[in-house]
Amino acid sequence: MKPPKEIINGFIIFIAISIYFLLMETLNLAHLFYLRFLNVLFVFYGVNRTIQMNLKENQKKFVSNAVSAMLTSIIGVILSIIGLVIYSYLQGGDAFVASLSETFLFGGNPTIDAYSISLLFEGIASSVIVTLLLMLYWNNQFSSD
Repeated sequence: MKPPKEIINGFIIFIAISIYFLLMETLNLAHLFYLRFLNVLFVFYGVNRTIQMNLKENQKKFVSNAVSAMLTSIIGVILSIIGLVIYSYLQGGDAFVASLSETFLFGGNPTIDAYSISLLFEGIASSVIVTLLLMLYWNNQFSSD
């Protein structure tokens, strides 16, 4: 049994983001906060891939495509946050998160939980924006209900 395309593409988003951040860490570029925003490109890729797969399967309903696209990005975000939590604990726990927060949007000394929940909200907001932008882009391909 083949997993649904939303899970496959969400997993592709997770793998791409993981490799990107590990590469940034290896190249000592993790302190450059603006490079962290490029991960949205991987979300665009995965969500766009889901929409294209739906269109190839002749699924042209706007709402079902929007739900499918949103589910893909949410799966990618949740898997990425789980990966970050695991990686954070392997790298020293809250001390590692404190080093991340120095160059990002947080002040003080956030815990792994606080950092992860904040990134979850940011990720969900980004998912909504990416989904809406791609649904507008592909709008002429969909039929109205």
